[in-house]
Order: sequence, then C-alpha cells, then structure tokens
Amino acid sequence: MHMTVLFGIPIPSDSPLFLSIVGIHVLFGLAAVIAGAAAMLSPKGRGRHSNFGTIYFWCLCGLFVTMSTLALMRWQEDYDLFILGALSFGTAGLGRTILRQRWRQWPRLHLTCMSASYVLMLTAFYVDNGKNLPLWRELPQIALWILPALLAAPLVGYALRFHPVALAYDHSQADEISN
Repeated sequence: MHMTVLFGIPIPSDSPLFLSIVGIHVLFGLAAVIAGAAAMLSPKGRGRHSNFGTIYFWCLCGLFVTMSTLALMRWQEDYDLFILGALSFGTAGLGRTILRQRWRQWPRLHLTCMSASYVLMLTAFYVDNGKNLPLWRELPQIALWILPALLAAPLVGYALRFHPVALAYDHSQADEISN
C-alpha cells in the first residue's frame, strides 16, 4: 500500500476503493460542516434552522458510515477516530430525539447535544488532519484534541444562558408551575 497526497494532506493508501470512500467522506464532511453552521446561525424553529439541522444530521450519518468503513480498513491507526465519530453521531441522534420528544428542558439539552456533536466532528477532523494544516501543525497533539471544545465552550455556555428560545422555555415553564 502506498501513500497518496491530495491538497497537501497525505492519504494512507492508493487503493481506488479507499480513495473513493475518502472522496465521499470529504463531501459528507464539508456538507455537514456547512449545514451545521447554517443551522446554528439561522433563527431557531421551523424553517431554515430545522431544514439545515436535518441536512446536518443526514450528512453526519453519511460521514459516520464512511468514517466507520475507513476506520475498519485501518483499525490500528484510526480506532480513535471511530470513537470520536460514534460520539458525534450519537450525540446528534440524542439531540434529534430530545427535540422530537420534547424532553424536559429540551431547548438546552438539544443545543448541548447538537453542539457537542459538531465539536466532536471538528475534533476528529483536526486530530486526523491538523498535523498537515497551516497553524494547526505548529500546535502540540493534545491541542488538536482539546482546542475545539475550549473554543466552543464559551459560545455554548452563552447560548445556554441567554438564547431567547431557552429563556422563553424557562419562562413558560415558570408560568405553568405558578398556575
């Protein structure tokens, strides 16, 4: 097995099957990153937010399937990426279930799960590719594991505390309790 380099990123195989799966994986990854960001930045509720959220979830599903296939082909080297991918897809699935079933405190739980899913997806990308990216390659390996979460934590914390949907839900729950 020989290495292939695409856009400065080494791909650990020259197998046409492996490269085809990588190509599909990259497309799902790009689509998931864009759809997830669009969902985060869209007004919450039905419409753009839920449409982009659905696209994010299904792109993440495709990303998980292709990642699982790639990880199984190179388990010794990529089992950690499988774990990150499984956690990312699992938290997205939980976030989707929380929303659909309207669990108690669902806005905060949905936001937390979907944010964690996105951060875990980006963490897997940086752990796998950071050593080949400008700026990121200058960082110690541990930074690739924790920097996405450290950068996201204040944003998620702010949204959990101050987002109008979470606040409106809190007020509606308080009204129900007082009545």
